[in-house]
Amino acid sequence: MTRPHSLTFLPALLAALLALAATPAAARTLEVGETRTYKNPSEAIRAAQDGDRVVIDPGEYFDCAVVAANNLTIEGAKPDGSAILTDKACQGKALLVTTGRDITIRNLTLTRSRVPEMNGAGIRAEGTNLTVERVKFINNQNGILAAGNPASTIIVRDSEFLRNGYCSPCAHGIYVNALKLLRVERSKFADTRQAHHIKSRAARTEVIGCDLRDGDTGTASYHIDISNGGSVVVRDTTMQKGPKSENRSAAIMIGAEGVTQPTQEISIEGNTMINTGDYQTFMVVNLTATEAMLKGNKMVGPVKPLKGDGAVQ
Repeated sequence: MTRPHSLTFLPALLAALLALAATPAAARTLEVGETRTYKNPSEAIRAAQDGDRVVIDPGEYFDCAVVAANNLTIEGAKPDGSAILTDKACQGKALLVTTGRDITIRNLTLTRSRVPEMNGAGIRAEGTNLTVERVKFINNQNGILAAGNPASTIIVRDSEFLRNGYCSPCAHGIYVNALKLLRVERSKFADTRQAHHIKSRAARTEVIGCDLRDGDTGTASYHIDISNGGSVVVRDTTMQKGPKSENRSAAIMIGAEGVTQPTQEISIEGNTMINTGDYQTFMVVNLTATEAMLKGNKMVGPVKPLKGDGAVQ
């Protein structure tokens, strides 16, 4: 008996429908600006789905957002930071609160974040894996504050941290809790207030090709605080302690809050350490039992290279 045509084609139709359902939706670009569909970044970020891209026109946006989508890119339309988020804090935390995974944020200025707990951040990182490129963090309590996540990596490239920090309790330029890796590349820190330029509890911290300066008026504590130990690589970086530094003991401090995790490596190589204050300081204070290896560093002013275990070449 001949099968009806509708039954003959049914298996092929079902196969086509299943293949369509398995195909991921094409990534979209959601544009933000005065003449765009979305007038504020938070509207586009709220509408975004996994894999989308949010592009923000130049302008000042009195706005904040919780970033829940995965593999999302949020970027200013121009690379000069002229897309500015300012003065608001979502969930009492930050201008941008990232809860999704594999998020990229670039070409923005994040400024004037304040919360009653005194740790308002430009970015509060609570998801897994964050990349920050060409972002200016200006006059926030924290530049970046990251929750503990041992599976997460945070990479910061070509960014600026200016006049961030507050101490009551202390907020910092960058402050990350127990991450897999914090890597900061080619970024500038200046005039941090009271706290540290970079504070890390990550299993591994890398600071490469950066510029960390107190200037004449900055009141920062340490330049790099590796609070609980962990591997440390600092290379090709300039650090300058100024006359108003509120902690004059060291530029790089390792283990000051107790060594609670393995420290596989301490490599401090090819850096310049400048002290423009009228006090003696150390480039590195190492409170772990892992030998710090200092090689090819230049010291200007009253600076000694190392206190603690290690060798200087």
